[in-house]
Amino acid sequence: AVRLVESGGGSVQAGGSLRLSCAASGFTFDVLDMGWYRQAPGNECELVSRIRTNGGTWYLDSVRGRFTISQDNVTNTLYLQMNSLKPEDTAVYYCLAELYDGLLATIPCQRLGTWGQGTQVTVSA
Repeated sequence: AVRLVESGGGSVQAGGSLRLSCAASGFTFDVLDMGWYRQAPGNECELVSRIRTNGGTWYLDSVRGRFTISQDNVTNTLYLQMNSLKPEDTAVYYCLAELYDGLLATIPCQRLGTWGQGTQVTVSA
């Protein structure tokens, strides 16, 4: 079964950094695009960053220049380095895999936790 185990969240002050990790299993890691989503209470979820199998990356405008997505195909781990954190980055962060065409672009918010529990990031002013 597909499992995505997120870790690395926590509470930091504005300007701080965190590195999220996602241990993936149950599928061939290096042949699928991967991404990070987040959802804050009362808000719609949003795709934060995506990494393609060719190494190409995409970032939400509000995090570009502050966040860096990467992956280790030996350990099947996805990362999100988050620097210069802002209070508006507070959310539960989920990693996802393009398990079917269009998943990363269209997954309903209520399905974010289907394969993993997410990790809470809290940024205080």
